[in-house]
Amino acid sequence: MPLWLDIAVQTPAHSQIGGLLTYTHMPAPGEQALVPGTLVRVPLGSRDLLGVVWAIHSTAPARTEGLREISAVLSELPPLPAPWLQLVQFAAHYYQRSVGEVAMAALPPQLRDLNSTQLTRRLRKQPPAAADEATAPGQILSPQQAAALSEITALPGPFLIFGATGSGKTEVYLQAVQQQLQADPLAQALIMVPEINLTPQLETRVIERFGADRVVSMHSGMTPAQRLKSWLAAHSGAARIVLGTRMAIFASLPHLQLIVVDEEHDPSYKQQEGARYSARDLAIYRGRLEQAKVILGSATPSLESWYHSRPASEGGRYQRLLMPARIGQGQLPWVRRVDMNNQPRKTVLSAPLLAAIQSRIERGEQCMLLLNRRGYAPVLHCADCGWKSECPHCSAFRVFHKLDRTLRCHHCGLTDRVPRACPACGNSDIAPMGRGTEQLEEHLAELLAHVHRPDGQAVRILRIDADSTKHKGALETQLAQVHSGEVDVLVGTQMIAKGHDFRRITLVAAINPDNALFSSDFRAPERLFALLMQAAGRAGRDAGQSAQSEMWVQTFHPAHDVFAALKQHDYPAFAASQLTERAQAGLPPSSFQALLRADAKSQDVAQSFLNAAAQALQGQAEHDLAMADVLQQVSLFSAVPMSIQRVANVERAQMLLESPSRMALQKVLARLQPLMHAQRAGPEFKGLIRWLVDVDPLSI
Repeated sequence: MPLWLDIAVQTPAHSQIGGLLTYTHMPAPGEQALVPGTLVRVPLGSRDLLGVVWAIHSTAPARTEGLREISAVLSELPPLPAPWLQLVQFAAHYYQRSVGEVAMAALPPQLRDLNSTQLTRRLRKQPPAAADEATAPGQILSPQQAAALSEITALPGPFLIFGATGSGKTEVYLQAVQQQLQADPLAQALIMVPEINLTPQLETRVIERFGADRVVSMHSGMTPAQRLKSWLAAHSGAARIVLGTRMAIFASLPHLQLIVVDEEHDPSYKQQEGARYSARDLAIYRGRLEQAKVILGSATPSLESWYHSRPASEGGRYQRLLMPARIGQGQLPWVRRVDMNNQPRKTVLSAPLLAAIQSRIERGEQCMLLLNRRGYAPVLHCADCGWKSECPHCSAFRVFHKLDRTLRCHHCGLTDRVPRACPACGNSDIAPMGRGTEQLEEHLAELLAHVHRPDGQAVRILRIDADSTKHKGALETQLAQVHSGEVDVLVGTQMIAKGHDFRRITLVAAINPDNALFSSDFRAPERLFALLMQAAGRAGRDAGQSAQSEMWVQTFHPAHDVFAALKQHDYPAFAASQLTERAQAGLPPSSFQALLRADAKSQDVAQSFLNAAAQALQGQAEHDLAMADVLQQVSLFSAVPMSIQRVANVERAQMLLESPSRMALQKVLARLQPLMHAQRAGPEFKGLIRWLVDVDPLSI
């Protein structure tokens, strides 16, 4: 009997064929019955694509003309699990993308290009499932660690571990994983970290504990062949533990029983291209789907997670576990605020901070300086005519990089040599404005030229940022130099502020953190506080030196609430004040938001497209009472230019939608999609390039 299959395939973004496509299949005699989740190859136009069987029907659909038959069944692979299909379906619906787009993005790229013969050959190369080896014993837990692990064992979760930096959260994760693996010989665990550069050190620790044969990694820094190998190991159940970044939330794990999201507050868990999903939020949903325990961990939880972990009597949904003390009687660093209003004009490093750095170096200790701006200077400027190094293709400035004498746009990538004179007036005296990590590194070398290490050698300064680590293996080499003690002063961006276990650093300084204090983004104070708390956590991680560890903050606003809370290491007080402000303003987590964004050749077209969609929706509501009721719960603001409105000669606009009801917001977004598809064909929107929907955006 013929079958009709609903299949998810990769289709062009915003195409009218974005949903599931129907194909026919005539099973051969003796062929194994197809089930949802089976991988197949199907024709689409002139191409042959990978697809996932989503549903199977034995009765023909209303229209059968033009339906094509599938090309092949990849029966060599077990079908994708039903919870995986549900996860992809939910993500596609919630984040307003097609099922095929999300499903294909979740599979390794190399898998999409393999036919049955090639897949069989790859499967032969897969190592056999390793026999379970004895797990290396874990560390002896402190009372607070043991209490947290006990609650994880006894309660269903989800859990939020609110633990100070250095409190031993990672050991709790590993022992929770160990419990699951020992209780069930098939159990699998997923451990996620926010950034690729944090994967190697965690991988080393996990492999030492559980053995290399049971652990695989998944992140975008791997080659296509490596990603396919890891995915196959997880899908077959051979890999018991998967480590990865946000993309790992879609790993096929048929026996998943535990999900860990470390540094859950980090914005890197939010995808910024394609389907703009939050891996942290999907982890909570996946845990509920698969009845797996979910552990979120952070020293500075996101305000959303903190809000959800309030007492159950107040509507909280997570179990909050407290780990306030560092391991081994270690202390959190003493926070010192330097009022830069009392320092000479244009001072980069205040005299007290410079003296503190010098004394640390002379004692053989390490210092870390945080400046979240790479390059030498953000702008080149001519004092005579006012020229600045603007990017001709973006509404942003090109950054001056002194090492290679270039002006580089960090948005479109345009790179030019630094001009010998002002391009506008010919003045040869053009100068940098502001400072980045390159300039700070150079300035430090001048200020510390007379300082020597205990062995009499000159001070060694190392810079770690996106520019210094762009070559393969550079980051690992530089981190090894820090850990070995070869470096005295580490200078860098937020790359060095989180997750690293620097045992020799006793002083951390934030050089210019004020930029985020008065941002138009309501999440800026939360991000700044998290960054500074995480940076402070790099100091004094060795219990023997923690009593003398310090965090210095140079600021023109020392009395600001962010710095006052930082001085006391009082995240709960900071979170309470922020949540109160947001509730009064009707901002998340008290409400839900989405952004409609449009890219076009002109700003007028981009804004008109978004405004026209909103007007069309309101016009429909006049004849649809149900939609009118929904619209009353949703605020649609007029379209405005984005903060950086032009990138690579493309104008960008956005429209904010806000509602106290998540369901109402989703209904409005679902109704807007066909309206935008329809109006794109209009002649007045000929200059439109693309649009996208960002649900639960992290920046506005």
